[in-house]
Amino acid sequence: MRVGLFGGSFDPVHQGHLILAEQCREQASLDEVWWIPAATSPLKESGPVASDRQRLEMLQLATAGHEAFRILDLELTRGGTSYTVETLETLRQQHPEHTFYWLMGSDSVESFERWLEPARICQLATPLVYFRPGSIATVEPLRKFVDAVQYSEIEKIAFVSRQIDISSTDLRERIATGRTIRYLTPRSVEQYILHQKIYQA
Repeated sequence: MRVGLFGGSFDPVHQGHLILAEQCREQASLDEVWWIPAATSPLKESGPVASDRQRLEMLQLATAGHEAFRILDLELTRGGTSYTVETLETLRQQHPEHTFYWLMGSDSVESFERWLEPARICQLATPLVYFRPGSIATVEPLRKFVDAVQYSEIEKIAFVSRQIDISSTDLRERIATGRTIRYLTPRSVEQYILHQKIYQA
């Protein structure tokens, strides 16, 4: 099975995440996309605002009804700093029969050499790169970590995503200042945030 792995804080998950995951699923002919909320990202200065449980439950609400979307809590269960290479090692041991693709934005491509064991990451999962409209569409920084065959596949499946100008930071700021987040995240997630009083000032 071809499986896309989508890591992130998802604090909170929003429509941009959902649209992007679906675009990646279609672009690379993925059978499933597995969402992996991070405990603590190694490249972010601060940790998530919402609790692990709340972020997990918001993801479950957001993806409910999509037969190809699945939520994994292995990084939350492991705790500490969430390193992609450790997650991939675990998944490869658990599912040796699957072919994995790691969803990456163009900003991640630029900083990839700062990740822990980037070459090993590419051995465990092929980067599935999406570019934001207007960004420089190149996967050249990945060349040093893969062989010619894998690099060719990375180039083939990379794509320019739709313009989705939504961010979790903006949603948190809107909630903190009493503004609406209607239609920026699924209604079920919006109601959950309001009920749980998350992100309020």
